[in-house]
Amino acid sequence: MDLKKRYSYADYLMWMDDVRRELIDGFIKLFPAPVDIHAEVSYRITRQLGNFIESTDCGCKVRYAPYDVRLPENGETANEKIYTVVQPDISVICDLSKLDINGCIGAPDMIVEILSPSNRKRDILEKFYLYQKAGVREYWIADPKVKTVTVYIMQQDGEYDDGEVYQTGEKVPVHIFNGHLIDMNDIFDK
Repeated sequence: MDLKKRYSYADYLMWMDDVRRELIDGFIKLFPAPVDIHAEVSYRITRQLGNFIESTDCGCKVRYAPYDVRLPENGETANEKIYTVVQPDISVICDLSKLDINGCIGAPDMIVEILSPSNRKRDILEKFYLYQKAGVREYWIADPKVKTVTVYIMQQDGEYDDGEVYQTGEKVPVHIFNGHLIDMNDIFDK
């Protein structure tokens, strides 16, 4: 694979190896497996979201990496016309028509990315704008290093707000679930 070449999702499907990668506007982004604390935080948030979904039967689904989320542009859904494929740490999809055998096609309602030393810049900058452009309604960035979760909510103008930072001891509202609260202590301090 040539990291300077532009690829489509059709190309992506042909790669039969264990390399973790995403396509951002057709260009390959490689990343290593997450460190242990990353995996633990991902599990805890996924469990909290999953428990809420099951207890309320709200019709949404929670998915965790590795799980392909294709973000087509201009309504193009053909594999050879999709150039952005990401593997968010956690995705919540409430429009189940977006789910297919290959993952999710279109913006999930909520995405959570957990920062690691190797992905900080990509999650804070590149994916922030990518998810905003795609129309992800709620974007969380969890930082295990400082034990915070920053929550961005899509506004009427199609842009995220300035974000709200939550710390240990506080409760984080899940806006797509009408403010259902997740205790920060259940994410970081067990």
